[in-house]
Amino acid sequence: MNSYVLLWLEQTVFEKTVFYGTFKDQDMKIIATFFAGVLLAGAAFAQTAGGYAGGTGVGPGGFTGPSNVVTVEHAKSLKDDAKVTLQGTIQSHIGGENYIFKDASGTIEVEIDNRRWAGQTVSATDRVEIFGEVDKDWNSLKIDVKRIRKL
Repeated sequence: MNSYVLLWLEQTVFEKTVFYGTFKDQDMKIIATFFAGVLLAGAAFAQTAGGYAGGTGVGPGGFTGPSNVVTVEHAKSLKDDAKVTLQGTIQSHIGGENYIFKDASGTIEVEIDNRRWAGQTVSATDRVEIFGEVDKDWNSLKIDVKRIRKL
């Protein structure tokens, strides 16, 4: 919040109290409106938790037709930015937004932004389907997850 607004409000309250002895009804309405706006702005920034260990909920809808599920082994051979769908389990959290994903053919690192969990709780025993893109750098390979769904 702008410090000048708070300073103005503090100075106005002080002047009204010291010089006039009390507030008028109109002054109280202005102050009440100001604080109501502050509370509503705070509520607008509220965010639901979710991820590897918390929350429940559902993300926004999308296409539900057939998907081309590939194996981890096949995903490793694809070009950078190739779209993939993988099914398996998330074995462990290795730090930040990075996890180890495993299917029958092997393991691969996946990056799952916090908002992608959509409030779902996933444990190491839960089967999931992830939709994402292959992210190849000079010496690393991982899947940048765009959507995750518990099976």
